[in-house]
Amino acid sequence: MQARRLPNASTMNAKLPVLIPAILLACLHAPNLAIAAASLAKADRPNIVIIYIDDMGYADIGPFGAKGYTTPNLDRMAAQGMKFTSFYSAQAVCSASRTALMTGCYPNRLGISGALGPHSKVGISSNETTIAQLCKQQGYATAIFGKWHLGDALQFLPLQHGFDEYFGLPYSNDMTPHRYPGETRDYMKLPLINQNTVVNPDVGDAAQDQLTTWYTEHAVSFIHRHKDGPFFLYVPHAMVHVPLHVSDKFRGKTQRGLFGDVVEELDWSVGQILAALRDDGLDDRTFVMFCSDNGPWLCFGDHAGSAYPLREGKGTSWDGGVREPTLMRWPGHIPAGRVCDAPLMTIDMLPTIARLVGANLPTNKIDGLDITDVLTGKTDKSPHDVLYFYYHQNDLESLRSGKWKLELTRSYQSLNGQPGGTNGRPAKYVSLKIPQPELYDLDADPGQQHNLSARQPEVVTRLLAAAERMRAELGDGLTKQTGTERRAPGKVTDQDLFPSDDAFPKAFDSKYRPK
Repeated sequence: MQARRLPNASTMNAKLPVLIPAILLACLHAPNLAIAAASLAKADRPNIVIIYIDDMGYADIGPFGAKGYTTPNLDRMAAQGMKFTSFYSAQAVCSASRTALMTGCYPNRLGISGALGPHSKVGISSNETTIAQLCKQQGYATAIFGKWHLGDALQFLPLQHGFDEYFGLPYSNDMTPHRYPGETRDYMKLPLINQNTVVNPDVGDAAQDQLTTWYTEHAVSFIHRHKDGPFFLYVPHAMVHVPLHVSDKFRGKTQRGLFGDVVEELDWSVGQILAALRDDGLDDRTFVMFCSDNGPWLCFGDHAGSAYPLREGKGTSWDGGVREPTLMRWPGHIPAGRVCDAPLMTIDMLPTIARLVGANLPTNKIDGLDITDVLTGKTDKSPHDVLYFYYHQNDLESLRSGKWKLELTRSYQSLNGQPGGTNGRPAKYVSLKIPQPELYDLDADPGQQHNLSARQPEVVTRLLAAAERMRAELGDGLTKQTGTERRAPGKVTDQDLFPSDDAFPKAFDSKYRPK
């Protein structure tokens, strides 16, 4: 091997005048280079937008067959992104479903069930990690404009769980003195909150008419203010939950009546958000999801949506209660015009978003799985072997595995073929019973009309074994099992403040108190 000649002293001395300034220049520029590298990494992470509708049925938007009104913005979103035909909410009710979306956990794992009312004694625990907290840890600006419903005590509200901005209702828009004609519940008040301050202590009809508009205005403003990103924007609308409300811009516009008017205004809202992203040059830098918290509240008839062709609706674990019309769009990353039928669930959004934004998963166990490869078209297979559906306090009611859905022994509410109510008043449900587990092939029978349990005993056996494994973990009220891995929800103390308390911050704003 030939020896390498070392430079002599005279050569080195001759080069020093050139090397020293170069080294100093490199040192001076090192922080700028680091900043540039960090900015590049930041630019690679997408903005995240989740638009979450309340009580929308599977067939309530154009891409899923809506009739009597149009949804051109959602039609365009489906054409530019991916349509999910087997995407599920974890439970067919408000607080539970939102817990699952925000935390990546089955809500009963965290002790949250049902729809939490005013002055709820429980709410989301400070020990749990939300999507907003994951994003915030990665330098994202975070905001929620709409319905929260994970507890209304001050400790449970959004600013205490990772959000920088909050404007909206702490629970459902029907938790008012007059939910529908003829009903009076004077003990209930519906506050509108900005940050941690009440701006309207008792939202009435005139204010409810403006909710969709106000949420949209806040969302568009947030996008423009944070166009240099990254940001996480969560828009959980109050509609189409009863009582239905719509602004004069859309009132009386559709053949479907008030319900159609409300959906067209929601579609307008989606269009405003997408337009803001386009105008700020953020289309290919923003992941957008559209979904619903549960199926239609069928007892309200002409003020409710449709789950066609699925069976039943809100308040049940049949597919009509938990299978949601879902769209996702991210130009250049999610293939345009694609349809995905893989069984997925809202619990999958936290781990997926964690990967997109470069965040670590929570240290506490979660149930969701990363579905990035499904979104980007690398696979059309669900990462889940089984999805589980609980209801009530902690009742395991059904399971989905591949094309199979097993409905477990239980009682459930149904109109049983009778029409729903009219003009905002509900019809009465009846209670029906599933005496033995029933098995359905959802590929061939999405309406769950043909029980195949007798023909497919091996599938039933496999899914019953899966149910037993989940019961050991999370319990089951129907079989009197407690489970070993449930965590406690957050709990109120004597020091907690609620929006109706005199000590809760208030700054009434005439803009948000229309007559």
